[in-house]
Amino acid sequence: MATVTLGGDTVHTSGTLPSVGTPAPNFKLTATDLSSKSLSDYAGHHLVLNIFPSVDTGTCAQSIREFNKAASSLDNTKVLCISKDLPFAMARFCGAEGLDNVESLSDFRTGEFGRAYGLDFTDGAFEALLSRCVVVIDSEGKVTYTEQVPEIADEPNYKAALDALK
Repeated sequence: MATVTLGGDTVHTSGTLPSVGTPAPNFKLTATDLSSKSLSDYAGHHLVLNIFPSVDTGTCAQSIREFNKAASSLDNTKVLCISKDLPFAMARFCGAEGLDNVESLSDFRTGEFGRAYGLDFTDGAFEALLSRCVVVIDSEGKVTYTEQVPEIADEPNYKAALDALK
């Protein structure tokens, strides 16, 4: 179990992020067209998993914008923006913002992603949502970088995540 804060109040997650150097846990998420996506759909690509509580918060929205900017210049890399938001909300946000370099995926159906990656909240105001994290996975499916942002309202370290792709 990891501990982070929300507005200074302590909250907990269901586990800890996968360790660097280990195989990334498989996942099954829902795309904005309601199709299912799993880790194997991205085989051979580097992945940046931008994970957050909800696209309808300022920090979460900013993380999508920042990674969208970076994604346009990344070779063989997919940026996956993951939350428990409904796929319709994610599609609406990215469409309105013109964000087309990232892929939005939702863990709303089963919550298996949050449990597998150890990052769903078990208490607090955001209970059952996903903690703000970044996980970088190499083209062979191994975790090369993780960050669980200590204060949910703060942005992730974009530079460190992107440097992990080099």
